Amino acid sequence: MPAVTADTLTLPRISRPGPDSVGRPVTGITTGPHGFEGEGFPVVRAFAGVHPRLLDPFIHMDQMGEVDYEPGQPRGTDWHPHRGFETVTYMIDGRFAHQDSTGGGGVIENGATQWMTAGSGILHIETPPVELVDSGGLFHGVQLWVNLPASDKFLTPRYQNLESGHVELLSSDDAGTLVRLIAGEIDGHTGPGATHTPITFAHATVAPGARLSTPWRADFNALVYVLSGRGTVGDEQRPVHQGQLAVLGTGDHLSVAADDGQDSHRPAMEVLLLGGRPIREPVAQYGPFVMNTREQLVEALEDYRSGRFGVVPPDALTPHTR
Repeated sequence: MPAVTADTLTLPRISRPGPDSVGRPVTGITTGPHGFEGEGFPVVRAFAGVHPRLLDPFIHMDQMGEVDYEPGQPRGTDWHPHRGFETVTYMIDGRFAHQDSTGGGGVIENGATQWMTAGSGILHIETPPVELVDSGGLFHGVQLWVNLPASDKFLTPRYQNLESGHVELLSSDDAGTLVRLIAGEIDGHTGPGATHTPITFAHATVAPGARLSTPWRADFNALVYVLSGRGTVGDEQRPVHQGQLAVLGTGDHLSVAADDGQDSHRPAMEVLLLGGRPIREPVAQYGPFVMNTREQLVEALEDYRSGRFGVVPPDALTPHTR
């Protein structure tokens, strides 16, 4: 159950698309494979098997969990570098601690988002807090990588901490869907995240039998990822279920509907709505470095090895094991 909930009857409504609005058709559906990240926490590789051109400006996305850990089971990542893009870590449920080589740090929890612009280079760690490792508990989140254009690859690193109370809450026209708008714009409403690359990032809870139809910027691509539950995407009602990504074509609006029947432990359909203005530049990626050329990747690796990304602070977090 997502940490951020609200009475949809009291929220601003997203306008129903007009009769001349063209729905974005589904051009492909993929199922993300399961894997492990960092010190061994489970993820679904949401973008696996999708051509990068269809994802642009997004590079990578993992669904972390959903898992209810036993004591001693939670895992995170050790210290690692980033350059050339932004990471968006959205904690749907649970807690994640973070720290970086510039002195930033804190805890992301229960509906909050940490937006890190790696830019010219940063060292970073994300790990479950000691108390979560010791006690166990629910852990569910998403990490999204957003590319930066060549002109912004060497920006000074920075953080945005978007607490759960800052998220813009909206309702579908029939009040059957709660939309948490984290960044970008939907139907004249704006989320709190400030982005270098123009994107929209939202989390929607669609009640059984309900339907969300929302305007979508014509210059953005459109992706729908199913966090849990099952239903359909597009006006043509293509079936989708947990762990699947739908890529949509051009049009004026996108539509998502939840099946009448959902599993007893998943009372609604949970989806991420993603879109952005394609950068349309060459992409060269090597692990945590996302640049434009192979030469820039070599430079990034050399800069990291020579300490130009900063140093791990003396009071550094480390992965805790029980």
